[in-house]
Amino acid sequence: MVELSKRILIFDVNWLGDVLFSTATIRNIRRNFPYSHIACIVPSRCYAILKDNPYLDDIIIFDQDDRHRGILRKLGFIRQLRNRKFDAVFLLHRSMTRTLICWLAGIPQRIGYYTRKRGFLLTKKVKRLKRDNLHRIDYYLDIIENAGLRVEDRYTEFFIKEEDSNFINEFLKQKSVKKDDYLVVINPGGNWLPKRWPKEYWAESADRLISETRAKVIISGSLQDVVLAREIKVLMQEKPIIASGRLNLKQLGALCKRADLFITADTGPLHIANAVGAKQIIAIFGPTSAELTGPYPLNNITILQEDIGCTIPCYEVRCKDNRCMKAVSVNAVIRRIKGSKHKRISRED
Repeated sequence: MVELSKRILIFDVNWLGDVLFSTATIRNIRRNFPYSHIACIVPSRCYAILKDNPYLDDIIIFDQDDRHRGILRKLGFIRQLRNRKFDAVFLLHRSMTRTLICWLAGIPQRIGYYTRKRGFLLTKKVKRLKRDNLHRIDYYLDIIENAGLRVEDRYTEFFIKEEDSNFINEFLKQKSVKKDDYLVVINPGGNWLPKRWPKEYWAESADRLISETRAKVIISGSLQDVVLAREIKVLMQEKPIIASGRLNLKQLGALCKRADLFITADTGPLHIANAVGAKQIIAIFGPTSAELTGPYPLNNITILQEDIGCTIPCYEVRCKDNRCMKAVSVNAVIRRIKGSKHKRISRED
């Protein structure tokens, strides 16, 4: 059992979806230490995922390949941690560098998964699990459970404010979207190309949604997705609304909550939509496993994935044919939408 600590640090993971999965761990740590000061370290790109999280007292930014690149900058970050005098750290990331940072920062209790390289730096070594054996939520919760903490639940949370909802209401008003319109948000981007559904498929789906269901279709995405959104629009006959590059993550969460349907691949926004309780979600999976990185819980979610004979999960980021994503047809998506419109839907067997 981890000793009752006054100042607790959580060294989180690197990607939007994974950090969202870690919110279950953050919440359960807070329940075990209701009066402690709890801080969490994330890269700057994930800051918005934890912003306004009521279970945290502080969020610390660590950008290993940017503002903290190089030995001198890392030493400065170590001094920052040392000055904060943390009593214990939960290392959700298996990185040797992050463990060494916490050791050099003089944090007395260091809890995380055992690996050969960093085992000697941990004060509580959790038996190493294969990452492909557990859903990511459970993979992080397993660390604190093995440290003797009580785990009560396993769902994600993403907190939005009234100002975010008001921004979206005004945005939709400007785009002539009425309250009774059937609003569909599509999210065509992804952090690596093999997880992306072909842009031609997105264009056809959006056209059919507009022409066959009279939907108002919004293309969402980050600044990096603006070009992709424009390419999809060029391929379309109908006129979608482009929101790519115009919304921050909190505003995206408010949009997902307002939408009647959110269609996406396996990306961070999928888990944001699920965390805010989107009415309906269709998630298109290819090289990744829904059992490991899929949304949880599965209320109002359809996962579409075809078996093409490849090993799943597949981490071949340079895959050129993208067969697994192409195998999910536009007809399959439209069929599911028409069959479930205004109804609760769940994952297909």
